Order: sequence, then structure tokens, then C-alpha cells
Amino acid sequence: MTVSRTICLGFLAVIAVGTLLLMLPFSTSSGMWNDPIVALFTSTSAVCVTGHIVVDTGTYFSIWGQGLILALVQIGGLGYMSATTFLFLVLGRRFNLRDKIALQQALDRTSMQGSAQVIRSIVATSLIFEISGIFLLLLVFAPEYGLDRGLWLATFHSVSAWNNAGFSLFPDNLIGYQSSLLLNLVIPGLIIFGSIGYEVIFELYLWLRDRWLRKPAHIVFSLNFKVATTTTLILLGLGTVTIFLAELSNPKTLGTMNLGRQLMAAWFQAVTPRTAGFNTIDIGAMTTTTLFMTIGLMFVGGSPGGTAGGIKTTTLRVLTSSTNAILRGKEEVLLYERQIPISLILKAVGVLIGSVATVIIATTLISLTDPALDFIQVLFEVVSGFATVGLSTGITAGLSVPAKLALIATMYVGRVGVLLLMGALLGDPRPSAVHYPEENMFVG
Repeated sequence: MTVSRTICLGFLAVIAVGTLLLMLPFSTSSGMWNDPIVALFTSTSAVCVTGHIVVDTGTYFSIWGQGLILALVQIGGLGYMSATTFLFLVLGRRFNLRDKIALQQALDRTSMQGSAQVIRSIVATSLIFEISGIFLLLLVFAPEYGLDRGLWLATFHSVSAWNNAGFSLFPDNLIGYQSSLLLNLVIPGLIIFGSIGYEVIFELYLWLRDRWLRKPAHIVFSLNFKVATTTTLILLGLGTVTIFLAELSNPKTLGTMNLGRQLMAAWFQAVTPRTAGFNTIDIGAMTTTTLFMTIGLMFVGGSPGGTAGGIKTTTLRVLTSSTNAILRGKEEVLLYERQIPISLILKAVGVLIGSVATVIIATTLISLTDPALDFIQVLFEVVSGFATVGLSTGITAGLSVPAKLALIATMYVGRVGVLLLMGALLGDPRPSAVHYPEENMFVG
């Protein structure tokens, strides 16, 4: 039982428990036993913080079922290892070496030092952002639904946004709030900070603390911080401009809005492909240009160490920097005056190839099982599932059972990670003392 197998089986165990509980009559609003496929799909989507749905969450599930979905989202957002480790800390269990190695691999950290403190910081950070989001969203929902219902709506959407899940209790997601300035700032804010990674948030906090205390020596931002923040800003800006221009004349999305609402809606839809899955305009009515742009944003996803999926912003920058080095005839890959090790480049290539292969296989399978669907719709659905986004053009509920099972597997692979899953299947690599001679070949 290797570390990677422990993590992969842990996610499967949580999905299985969630499926069984969602099948029980108390989870549905009708009080009847739930369809096993619906329960399995919803549980997987919640644990993998995707947000894909085959039924309306707000009307199909009871308040207990909605609470269970939210609990699964919280566990999935923290990650299996982080959630179980925090439980062990609460119970007073001491860490052994295996636990520290598992946490290091699950959180993609460079060292095993301070694992317990990191988990406490992650949980505390999550609670701070989620509670802040609840109070702010309460100002949006309470005037319309009252304090009790408004508090539940604020809690559900705040936790869902921070964990980049995209589950909503409204049939039209958040389309009814496309003109709410506060909601269009709070939800994207939670999504961005939830997807950018805990390490980035910790560094930003330390920098702000030093500035507040006016310490003479400020911290030096890590390469991970610089890459994650700059790439995120670039993608958000590029996505907002592209969606605004592509949908400006589309009467079904932005065409009938005034300029302020158009900018808010374009901004919101540029943020949600960070793997959140909320929407304030009809995704199925968007132009092919916007759909394809959104597919690209979803495929990249967020940053390592956060609640987001996708190949991650750091992987994109390593690959683009490697391409730039080749075009300039250099043998070193540099980022912000730092050399990228060859092992990291190989890992980025492995993530890209594995992710593309997963998307191709899933798209092919769903195209075979549901041939009546348009290719762009199938590709959008698959990338959304793999990147744990949850955005859909409206075809999820109508998929056949084999297609739903393929999408369930895609969501699982996207959440645990391609490399981690392959490591679980193949086992830990064994060192070899054999070295083979080099030989050149034609490439490109």
C-alpha cells in the first residue's frame, strides 16, 4: 500500500460512503430511495469538487441531502489526506514518517517539516475565507429570502465557491444575480483565492504582516508565488477581454445588457473556469469562440496546493518557458532568473500528455455512446469534468448511463491527478543502476 494508492483509495472510499448516504430516503426531497447512478454521480462530483449535476440540487435533494453534499465538497476541497490528518490532530494522534510523506505528496510540498502546522493553517485559512464569504453573501440573500433561508444559501454558496465546486441551490445557477455587484465580487474572490494555492496565500499573509509591522527585512517571494500570481492575472485578463468581445453582440448572453453588466458577466465567466463552475449567463447559448476559449481556461485550471483542478498554472508556465528556451536556442529553462530543474520539466510534460490522453479517451467514449451530441458540447463537458469545473452546455442530465460513468471516471482522474493515479497503478519507481548511451533523433 503505497502513498499514492492510499490517497486514490481514500477518495474512492469517501465517494462510496457519499453514494450510499445520498441513496437513502432522507437525502431526497421526495423521501424516496435515490437512483444509484444519480447518487454516484453527485457524490463523485462533490468529492471531486466539480459541480456537474444530473438533477437540480436545490429541489431534488432535501436539506439533509444538501448538507451532505456540502460536507463532501468540504472534504474534497481539503483533500483526503488533509481532511484525515486534521481529524487525527483533533483526536490527538501523533504523526509517523509515513503520514508526513503522504502529506508531502498530497500537498506537493518540497519538505516534510511542519506538516501538522501546515494542516492547521490550511483549515484555519479555509474557515476564515468561508465565514467571511457567508457574512458578505448574507447581505445578498437575506433581504430576499429572510435570515434563516438566506443564511443557508450564503453558507452553501460560500463553501462551494471557496472549494471551487460550483454547486448552486438555484435552478439557473447564479444567472438571477448577474446584476448584483456584491455577489460578482465575493464569489469570484473566493474562487480565485481558493484556486491559487495555500502556499501563495501564506506568503501573501507574511508579506502583508511584515509591511504592517514595518519590518526592515521583507520576505522574498518564491518562484511558485510569482508564477502562480502572474499567470492567474494574465489568464483572468485575457479571459475577460475575449469573452466580452466574443459575446458582445450575442443577444442570448451579453447583447441585451448595459456596459456595466456586460463587464461584470464577462469577468465572472472568466473567473469560473478556474474550476469553479458557477455561471451568470447561459453557457449553452455562448458562441463557439467563447466555448473554445473557456475550454482552454478550464484545461489550465488553478494553481497547485489549492482546491482547483486542471493541469495548473505552473505546468503551463514551465511548458511555455521550455518552448521559449528551445526557440531561442538555449539549453536552460529560466523563470524569473531561476533555472527550472529537468525533473520538473519532465513532470510538466507527463502531466500534459496524461491530461490530453484522458480528455481524448473520455471524449471518444462519450461520442460513441451519445453520437447525437455536438463535438464541441462533448469536448466542453469532458474538459469541464476532468478539470473539476462543472460548467456545462446543458447536456449532463441527458447523457446515457455509459456516458455518465465515463464522466464520473474523468472527474475522479482529474481530482486525484494523472501522475498520482499512474503511480498508484504502477507502484513506486525502483532505482536502476543501468545507464544507456545517448543517441540523437529527429524531433519536430
